[in-house]
Amino acid sequence: MIHVPLEPAGRLSDAWRACVGTGRLDLALRRDYQDSLALLQRDIGFRHLRGHGLLSDGMGVHRPYEWQGARRTHHSFTYLDQVFDALLATGIRPFLELGFMPEEMASGTQTVFWWEGNVTPPADEKEWTRLVRAVLTHLIDRYGLDEVRTWPIEVWNEPDLPPFWKDADEAAYHRLYEATAHTVKEVDAELAVGGPALSPAADGWLERFADFAERRDVPVDFVSRHAYASGPAQNVPFGTHQTLAPASTLLDQFAQPRTALAGTRLAGLPVHITEFNSSYRPDNLIHDTAFHAAYLAPVVAAGGDHADSFSYWTFSDVFEETGIPTALFHGGFGLLTHRQIRKPTYHLYAFMARMGEERLARGEDHLVTRHADGRLTVLAWAPVDPTGRTPGPDRHTLRLSLPVAGEGRGEVFVRRSTVDEEHGNAYTAWRHMGSPRSPRPGQLDMLREASEPARGHSRLPVEDGRTDLTVTLARHEVTLVELTPVDDETPPWWDERRLLGADTA
Repeated sequence: MIHVPLEPAGRLSDAWRACVGTGRLDLALRRDYQDSLALLQRDIGFRHLRGHGLLSDGMGVHRPYEWQGARRTHHSFTYLDQVFDALLATGIRPFLELGFMPEEMASGTQTVFWWEGNVTPPADEKEWTRLVRAVLTHLIDRYGLDEVRTWPIEVWNEPDLPPFWKDADEAAYHRLYEATAHTVKEVDAELAVGGPALSPAADGWLERFADFAERRDVPVDFVSRHAYASGPAQNVPFGTHQTLAPASTLLDQFAQPRTALAGTRLAGLPVHITEFNSSYRPDNLIHDTAFHAAYLAPVVAAGGDHADSFSYWTFSDVFEETGIPTALFHGGFGLLTHRQIRKPTYHLYAFMARMGEERLARGEDHLVTRHADGRLTVLAWAPVDPTGRTPGPDRHTLRLSLPVAGEGRGEVFVRRSTVDEEHGNAYTAWRHMGSPRSPRPGQLDMLREASEPARGHSRLPVEDGRTDLTVTLARHEVTLVELTPVDDETPPWWDERRLLGADTA
């Protein structure tokens, strides 16, 4: 029995909800995307959204033309306005990633992804900084300076990887960052700019970035990197299998920037993990499973110890980096499939959104919090082996002694919501259906129903200000238990035993 103390250990960090990822930003023009974002914000409520392609040709901002024998540039904000209007209408703010390179500004032809984002440096640095200045000035004019100051600005994405930055040219990235950061500060000194948005494979880049920033007196308001825990891809047609490291590896990656930057000028700056997931592949079916939710539960519960934000990559399967998905469940990064089918990991986040402000206890399989009104919330998960094998028995039991606020409270009302291999798991139902690539409307209805968590209700007695809770977890289960002190208003004349069919045993 774990004795949960009455006094809180501190406040529950909300770094888990500070940001979430998305595919390229022009996908926000689609109805399915907007419907998915509205559902996400209703159930979870993330604060920022980060995606690629803000400056890529799909957004159509950079529009060069010729007039009177001279090359000129028109900056068009038609799509940009529609995208950001849609985001803000759902209560989520942009986390701006400046990239990729507009084709007619680029120094080369190298691209990344199916949608061909150009990843070469600008042919003319001044033209690039004029673009950055024009975009930020427009955003401030449209949304207001106070609002845009709340939008972090990240320079590029994973420049340490050749697919994302030509030849992974570190010196060229430093030049781009320096010119961009100074331009941001010239627009407004209080805009927050940072980077370098490194991949987990970056070796020494962050330390050298800190040295460069100090030598050149370059503005840096936050540092960013990414975290993934999967091994090399083992490809099959339209899919990938990978091994996984223990989930604690992700927490180690979250902690790495603060360790690496200790003693540098960048020590103490906010750390943003602007992408994280188990696998870095958008076609690995692990993302769709209950195993995935249980695997990530300890990361989501404890990640705020190591970073100011850690952004799940991504909120939706409306995503096309490797091409248009070939089936409803295809291993996409999303918390949601197309058509808003919720995955088990979606429910992990929705459960976190129901946790209290005070953190009472946290262990290898649980997190206990309390709301200001005295309600208790317990998030519990069955520990998983990263190899996929189930350690020990198929059932995992957690026993907690919980403090209950208020005097004279004899019982608590218990509400339990469960996700596991059979509950809150549309992927299992889809497999039983025969894995239809394009489910019919009736099948979609069944899958939405199958994605609902199992829910149960009961009461527990309170003695000496405490109640004992026993939670038995099935294989790969994540469960939320909410306990509310009961103020019993049953009239004195009511005798439940007289109700026909009542259990009088």
